[in-house]
Amino acid sequence: MSRAPDTDGPVVELEVERVAHGGVFVARHEGRVVFVADAIPGERVAARITDRSHERFWRAETIEVIEASPDRRPHPWAEAGIDRPPEARAGGAEFGHIRADRQRALKAEVLEDALQRMGGTSRAVEVRAIEPVLAPGVSVEEGTGWRTRVRLQVGDDGTVGPYASRSHTVVPVTSVPLAVAELAELAPLGERFPGARAVDLVAPSIGGPATVVVEGGRTPRGARPTIEERVGERRFRLDRDGFWQVHRGAAATLTQAVQQLVDGERFDPRAENLDLYGGVGLLAAAVGDRFGERVRITSVEADPSATEHARANLADWAGARAVTARVDRFLDELVADAGPAQRSRLRDATVVLDPPRSGAGRAVVERHVELRPRQLVYVACDPVALARDVGFLRAGGYELDDLVAFDLFPNTHHVEAVARLTAIV
Repeated sequence: MSRAPDTDGPVVELEVERVAHGGVFVARHEGRVVFVADAIPGERVAARITDRSHERFWRAETIEVIEASPDRRPHPWAEAGIDRPPEARAGGAEFGHIRADRQRALKAEVLEDALQRMGGTSRAVEVRAIEPVLAPGVSVEEGTGWRTRVRLQVGDDGTVGPYASRSHTVVPVTSVPLAVAELAELAPLGERFPGARAVDLVAPSIGGPATVVVEGGRTPRGARPTIEERVGERRFRLDRDGFWQVHRGAAATLTQAVQQLVDGERFDPRAENLDLYGGVGLLAAAVGDRFGERVRITSVEADPSATEHARANLADWAGARAVTARVDRFLDELVADAGPAQRSRLRDATVVLDPPRSGAGRAVVERHVELRPRQLVYVACDPVALARDVGFLRAGGYELDDLVAFDLFPNTHHVEAVARLTAIV
């Protein structure tokens, strides 16, 4: 259960030292570490201490900038700006006060630090902006116009809006500038939805946008509405409330990144290639499109509805199949049941994995170490989870030999990375 912030805590002056994971920055007060929000390294700020429950560190919110960084800018979302009280600032754009190029540099710093501390490897990282050709209508410098999915929370009185940063308080807003234009126009910001839990806005790349009122209680039974998304010349069908990359250019960017990071000299189209946490088949299709119709690949996904869509989306490849299973259990069965011939095909395999934010984790990594596929292409949306798993894999005989990172979540602290790890012979 989250702890309510202390809005009456003491105000202190802080010299901001560096960025930390999670969208906050490191400062010190009388020798104690303070994680402060809405700051930039090099600044001096006045901040209110909001959490003193930990012995080793406190948390704080910036309420005034005393000496500003040259990288500070007016927030592109007025309701998230420094001039509002912290408890009234819209959440979901915690880096918006920072110039876009510095945002990317800070994200690279977090990823580099995590890889060194947890992955045991030093590597210079560049976080790349999404190419404008892949994301029409998106402002790279402002970091606006990119979200194709927006969830507006509903308060007890029916008011809609985002949560305030680091809380479950709904903040009424008059704009949603991170959303694509069609959702910004559609958002019912002045309306009330008493009894609802949330209002979801969805803008697929094929067809018109939709507003979905999420009622409290159980999800209705029966057929779920579907949508189509286009990536290049390929179409993907999925449930309207199913998982899809949020940034308008993300699916195309990750498709290209996976295709480029798979080492063609190590790839065997007839091996037991795997697409783990495969969703509706986006990255399995990326592999198939690069290496052709002879590709053999199994996409594994726990959501049965997504698996059903993956079967249809991957129908171009006779060797493609989609399996409904938890990834850890699927790998457990492979380790237990694979005979010599299948184990040989698995050692020749390429594995693409796109786990949730928590990462693959030790159990899944250990199964990979036992099966020992030639190469892993790991898509990660959390730098610490990626670094931890890189550390596990390196301890098990793999090496990180390539990594690219992308700014798929502008004006937030989130960053997407794609890494290739290969088995050491």
